[in-house]
Amino acid sequence: MSEEPTEAASLVRTAYRAIREAVLERELLPGERVTVRPLTERLGISPTPVKAALAILEREGFLVARRHSGYFVAELSVADMRDIYELRSAVDILAARDVARTRPPELLGRLTDLVAGQHAALAANDVPRYAELDREFHALIWQGSANRRLLAIADLLGAQLQLGQNVTITVPGRPEASLDEHQEILDALRSGDTAAAEQATRRHVAQVIRALEAALPE
Repeated sequence: MSEEPTEAASLVRTAYRAIREAVLERELLPGERVTVRPLTERLGISPTPVKAALAILEREGFLVARRHSGYFVAELSVADMRDIYELRSAVDILAARDVARTRPPELLGRLTDLVAGQHAALAANDVPRYAELDREFHALIWQGSANRRLLAIADLLGAQLQLGQNVTITVPGRPEASLDEHQEILDALRSGDTAAAEQATRRHVAQVIRALEAALPE
């Protein structure tokens, strides 16, 4: 019996999430070949949804397809990451303006808690926890935007940005500097100053790009 369309789609989603997570968590390293058989054995599913998931991840930029060779984890250069972060800057600025304009108390409270959590994580030298809270901080600001299409764009960007974060978080002093920049953004959002929120966000992304330029090959 053939699989129902809904079941087939579910299997593709399962494969997609598992492979994307392996890339983001560096279980699959940049330049590494991604083959179907080990994935089917690991996930306990047929090759068809795995192949479909690989094709999606190739379109999203996580993998590259080489003719007659298959799929490989993307090796992102400074130019690649600069492109991604320039898009991120536009998304972040739009969302920050919206949050500064509306100043939703619950959202601002959660952002305050996230910044406090980041301080605690750095004090404990818990870099993975710090990175997780960093992503939550930006995702929460995105959620505060009135633009209904922003979240869909931000979701894809967010995953690709994690590839960059895996690099910048290893740059000495960068996590501490990033946290100061988060505080600056939060202060601007609290004050309702849309111009300050935009400037703080723009500076933050510019500093991330500089860190990537120092850590990645051109």
